[in-house]
Amino acid sequence: MPSEIPKSMQAELGRWNNGSGIDLMGWVSCLGNIDLAVGYTTIFWPTFEVVGDYLLVEGSSKETIEAFENQENSTPMGVEWVLNHLHMIDIHCDNEVEATVDHCLKLGKTLQEIYSAKLAWQFPDRPCEVEFYIPDDQDDLVQYQISFWQKKWDRRYQD
Repeated sequence: MPSEIPKSMQAELGRWNNGSGIDLMGWVSCLGNIDLAVGYTTIFWPTFEVVGDYLLVEGSSKETIEAFENQENSTPMGVEWVLNHLHMIDIHCDNEVEATVDHCLKLGKTLQEIYSAKLAWQFPDRPCEVEFYIPDDQDDLVQYQISFWQKKWDRRYQD
């Protein structure tokens, strides 16, 4: 079954092939490039690492971790959440195509599935909660975020 095309992209993809349309994979193969494909691996299949007791997306320095740990009311769950979060619109900050709600929803739901699967596969001894945050004001595109934390930090998962 082909991937669902977000409504905001249907007209563009429908113009291809003399109006017969094109699916997302075909469209990417026509307009994308190999450099972007390699770059996207850092978003769609990120490297996760254990740093002390934390499970983080690769790249957090010890100083950054300590800065968040030293903030008032800091918790291990909060540190992991903020260090692992990604705003959907930050994937392409400066783009000629304006992000829409359906773009953010498609990206966020897909990343939630990917992160959940990869974390469970690579770290079965460190179960995680992967959250795709959808704001109450769905038009506030900046607030669509994905993040994760280990369930051991979350009281909902403790006995």
